[in-house]
Amino acid sequence: MPTHDVRRAAREASPVDTNDLDRHITQMYRDVADEAFDDLHFFTGRSIAEAVGYPPALLDRLPAGAVASFAGVGYHLDLAAPAPGDHVLDLGSGSGMDAFAVAELVGDRGAVDGVDITAEQLAKAQHLAGGRPVGFHRARLEALPFADGAFDAVISNGVFNLSPDKARAFAEAARVLRPGGRLALSDVVTDRPIAPLTACHADLWAACIAGAAPQTAYVELITAAGLELVTLRENPAYRFASKRAQHAGGRYGAHSVSLLARKRGAAGTLSG
Repeated sequence: MPTHDVRRAAREASPVDTNDLDRHITQMYRDVADEAFDDLHFFTGRSIAEAVGYPPALLDRLPAGAVASFAGVGYHLDLAAPAPGDHVLDLGSGSGMDAFAVAELVGDRGAVDGVDITAEQLAKAQHLAGGRPVGFHRARLEALPFADGAFDAVISNGVFNLSPDKARAFAEAARVLRPGGRLALSDVVTDRPIAPLTACHADLWAACIAGAAPQTAYVELITAAGLELVTLRENPAYRFASKRAQHAGGRYGAHSVSLLARKRGAAGTLSG
């Protein structure tokens, strides 16, 4: 599918009201930040982090409050491979668990930035940061407040599926990466397109289901943004918590994947 067709299809497949979506996302993830976990569609905390692959020894080094508010869908930090001195951006950083984990790996010569739209998540992450080289910013995936080529790596966990304009979100991630930079993420994708009636439910978008794209289309959007897929793997340990989410996820074959992609160089080739 040509690039312009991929981007048009992504926009047309997003019938949810964006204001309603923002309201549901901020409300749901405010509850995550406050550790008010009743009636969530997804699991949170250390148990799900360990289940999807986070090393317990790494979790032990992170603020307990950040680990308690973990709401990711997979593990991808091994794919991101943060090195000492790297500058890394975490998209949808929540209460900061992934950002703090990466800060442990990039060391004092590196730096980590996180962006999120939920004020309570940002406030909690900033409170927990202490002296770590991590900064948190309120911003949308589709309009990042950073210069072109500012980062060695961009990471994200269960967030791109929340964007009603995934083509723009991936384009922004590619823009802020240096040539050869890495995009490493975990997210929910589907086997079948989400029906418009389901896609109109903002609460199921916020649960990482109704906004999920078919896996093939998801990869095409990444490629259209100027990134080349290197690795894609499934995360069979991830599952939804509520009966409603399980039913909707089963209907469309929703599942978690982790992937690594690299930004092409100036001549259209990959560089290190």
